[in-house]
Amino acid sequence: MLDRLNSVNDVKIYSVFDDDFKTYGKIVDGFDFSKPVDYTVNKTDIPKENNIYLPSDEELEKFEVFESVKNVFFGGMPIQVGYCNGKNSTYNGFEYHKGSEINIAVTDFMLVLGHIWQIENNKFYVGNEKVFYVPKGTAAELYQTTLHLSPCKCSDDGFKNIVILLKGTNTPLDTKEKSNNSESELLLMKNKWVIAHKDREPLIKQGAYAGLIGENKELKY
Repeated sequence: MLDRLNSVNDVKIYSVFDDDFKTYGKIVDGFDFSKPVDYTVNKTDIPKENNIYLPSDEELEKFEVFESVKNVFFGGMPIQVGYCNGKNSTYNGFEYHKGSEINIAVTDFMLVLGHIWQIENNKFYVGNEKVFYVPKGTAAELYQTTLHLSPCKCSDDGFKNIVILLKGTNTPLDTKEKSNNSESELLLMKNKWVIAHKDREPLIKQGAYAGLIGENKELKY
């Protein structure tokens, strides 16, 4: 798959198992995610167009393994477990959180990643990112300094991804305080700072800051 992705794209596609991933995150081991993966395969759908994201799925959160993830990986902090399924294939923008995110690849997909220190005056320039292939069954941590957004599909069927975050992340803000802090321009939802490409209409309509500069590249498969 990785060879094929590199043969059809004009950007290099790395693997999350490559050393290049080490500054963005790491592979999560020691947990058996097979039951929630089976649930996501059988009980969740991929929309015909675009993506669906559910921050917290009560049925997913019932699986015992996530109690261990909360206690061991997140040090006892409350978490939420949801999913992102879709047919996205373009960059669209970046988000980041204060706290790590775990992605569990229910299907193969690609992640477009950057570093928060590459943001200059609330702008990120296309060409500074790296794209990583995440094979089906892989659980990967994304550090809080890692810019990311929706996965990109590796097949016509689309992708499925289980997403674990600190509880409350990606939910509506109670209030958005006016501030002279420049980062506050990027705050879109609770614990969610976003830089969008100007052509990504759904994000712009939500109020995302148009700070991804360059081509909104489409990844092929």
